[in-house]
Amino acid sequence: MKTPLWTPSEECKRQANLTRFIGLVNRKYGLGIDSYADLHRWSVERIADFWAAVWEFAGIKASQGYAEVVDDLGRFPGARWFSGARLNFAENLLRYRDERTALVFRGETQKSARMTYAELYEAVARLAQSLREVGLAPGDRVAAYMPNLMETAIAMLAATSLGAVWSSCATDIGAPAALERLGQIEPKVLFTANGYFHKGKAFDTLANAATIARSIPSLQRVVVVSYTDERPDLSHIPLAVHYEDFIARGKNLAIPFEQLPFDHPVYIMFSSGTTGKPKCLVQGAGGVLINHLKELLLHTDLKRDDTIMYITSCSWMMWNWLLSSLGVGATIVLYDGNPNYPDAGAMWKMIQDERITIFGCSASYINFLKSQGVRPCQHYDLASLREISQTGSPLSAEGFEYVYREVKPDLHLNSISGGTDINGCFAAGSPTLPVYAGELQGPALGMKVKAYDEQGKPVLDQQGELVCEAPAPSMPLYFWNDPDGEKYKSAYFQFYPNVWRHGDYIVIHSDTGGITFYGRSDAVLKPSGVRIGTAEIYNQLEQMEEIADSLAVGQNWKGDQRIILFVKLAAGVRLTDALKDKIKKTLREKASPRHVPALILEAPEIPYTLNMKKVESAVTNIINGKAVVNREALINPGCLDYYQSILPQLQV
Repeated sequence: MKTPLWTPSEECKRQANLTRFIGLVNRKYGLGIDSYADLHRWSVERIADFWAAVWEFAGIKASQGYAEVVDDLGRFPGARWFSGARLNFAENLLRYRDERTALVFRGETQKSARMTYAELYEAVARLAQSLREVGLAPGDRVAAYMPNLMETAIAMLAATSLGAVWSSCATDIGAPAALERLGQIEPKVLFTANGYFHKGKAFDTLANAATIARSIPSLQRVVVVSYTDERPDLSHIPLAVHYEDFIARGKNLAIPFEQLPFDHPVYIMFSSGTTGKPKCLVQGAGGVLINHLKELLLHTDLKRDDTIMYITSCSWMMWNWLLSSLGVGATIVLYDGNPNYPDAGAMWKMIQDERITIFGCSASYINFLKSQGVRPCQHYDLASLREISQTGSPLSAEGFEYVYREVKPDLHLNSISGGTDINGCFAAGSPTLPVYAGELQGPALGMKVKAYDEQGKPVLDQQGELVCEAPAPSMPLYFWNDPDGEKYKSAYFQFYPNVWRHGDYIVIHSDTGGITFYGRSDAVLKPSGVRIGTAEIYNQLEQMEEIADSLAVGQNWKGDQRIILFVKLAAGVRLTDALKDKIKKTLREKASPRHVPALILEAPEIPYTLNMKKVESAVTNIINGKAVVNREALINPGCLDYYQSILPQLQV
């Protein structure tokens, strides 16, 4: 019998938005649902009724109601949602216009600012008027190459209020990587900044912005925000204008929100690009909106008096997700910079000072704190903190235990997983369920999630492919420049007809209903034909203080596959035979003999995507003699030179 790390109090359950939602569903449909498991079962058996209830509960603002929730659940992909409805994405996020704080900006250099909902509405209205004056129309693209600033959020809201389609990259990626993404979608307007801060240093990005502007012929205006210094010279950037000169001067302007169909595009997101040019995922305004509000209200339990913050940049979908918190009327803290500057206590001091109630971070951030022996509960007042939302990559059971031991024993650790693809979650938390070490609490509502074995059959309590057997509103409308839909179908539907294969390797636990993630299924190792999730190896190595990071890949070898383990060592540690033996012994005893690598090598750096996910695929390609298609998809592409350099010794 598993022992939970945390169990919600009866008061917590009573106060949860989820409990109110169950009440609405029971009244509306004459049901007697009294548990999350029952609610989830109903949500995937009666999909149209579920999403209709979410529309009502979330108070979706629409100038025209819908004729039907979904036309054909059997058409997957291709189901159409909420036909007949007309709405505006930004109008739903700007429904509050009072004196409550909407946005707080905090930078690592201690720059800060605050903005009320009334001030936010006015700022968006002024920028929207300026965008309208340069001819921005529904369907036009607006791109951002920006830090995580208030102006970035304002620009997104202004663009989408006009029905334009938003796409963004952070300024900490190079011009080639930004161009590979933004250049494909032919934007009419580009928002950028003169630089960003990292570990206390200012980095100028105007040269990158100039390269991007010169390389995208569709641009008609480049709007530059002054961040790292005041009013820089813009003469070398085509079509450039200072942000403060661009925005309209009027007061008390109204925003004429364009009323558009539910499936009008709102965001273009990008795949990681580790296997080729990043794919451009076009997502609908209504689908993203209703899914985000479902996740924020029901899974995150976000309320109007909450203050929510996520460690994210505007290259990552969590930025888009976070900004939808405006639709609940909560306060959002936007942080720009390194989360461990000037020290590993930086975020915890901010939680204390800003009275943050919901804090979002990645597994790699928690693992770093754990490796450094950071004990936030000893040094900061975390009384306000009631939830940690964690995503990005699988968090080990020991990572869960660290949070409850060293951060706070009474909080909801809401581990979530989904993807940029759906701008949301396949698996998520519930404020009414217990938390078990290493497990996400369950499948997200409305998501018909299963684990398939190698024969394509649903399984419990054994590892399998994460699939979704039914459509959901926030799945991509289409891929950009994919007129026949072949790229879309091959990305998700080539393995199982009419079933979305997401590419994650999971176990669904029959005893708790929870889900454990084992990494990307395309990175699954198969020594002697036995499937091993890379996370099973990483989880054990995280416990070893000698190892700062690691990467496990499979090399085709003598008709089989062998595991090669690369380790980045902690400062002052050497990879001795004794340490290699310790690694092997740990994996043999705590995982299995199958998990023991054939080779252990020291690597100076582990490759990561722009969204801070480990990249097994690039190194797997290298050691198997294949080309790495897109180095610019990595945040540290130079580190691949090491893996290339050792290839000869791996082939003997």
